[in-house]
Amino acid sequence: MSTLDEEDRREYYRIEDTIALEIRPLSASEAAGQEVLQDASPLFNLLSELHLSEFESQHLLRQISERDRNLAAFLKSQNKRIDLLSQVIALTVLGQIGEPQPVIISEGGIDFQHPTPFAAGAHLSIKLVLMPQALGLLLRARVTHCDPKGDGYDVGTEFQYPTDAQRQLLARYILQKQAQERRLARDQSESGI
Repeated sequence: MSTLDEEDRREYYRIEDTIALEIRPLSASEAAGQEVLQDASPLFNLLSELHLSEFESQHLLRQISERDRNLAAFLKSQNKRIDLLSQVIALTVLGQIGEPQPVIISEGGIDFQHPTPFAAGAHLSIKLVLMPQALGLLLRARVTHCDPKGDGYDVGTEFQYPTDAQRQLLARYILQKQAQERRLARDQSESGI
């Protein structure tokens, strides 16, 4: 994805969330590339691949569902088992990444707090685990701003060169989170809280 101007970045729906996050500056040679980043952790790579393959097979499951409901029901139950296994992997990965932290995330980028500053324009590797889906993504990002805030820095980034599957997984996660927040707000207003 090319550099987005302020107006384009506002096209994406942004949510506040708490996620596990690991930030690493990219070397000059890594920053020059556009290929999908690979993590040193085989568990994290496995977690990412699980979700990407599940996402890519959804249209096939819908087609099977139209022809054979029993087979579709069986495959959905197998998918649920795989989701549970991915959550186990995610809990292991979370121990390696660190404590979840508050962020603002959209399809286009992520804002987070960091103890050290990054130069505007710096290229980063951003590893994130989104719960409860246990969605693991490793994305390239470019720093758009870095401002002092409290004991650290407020860092804004835009994602660079995400695959279509990564972008769609992020969009689906954000829409699900938005729907969950709306349900919670509606339930609270109905109960008078």
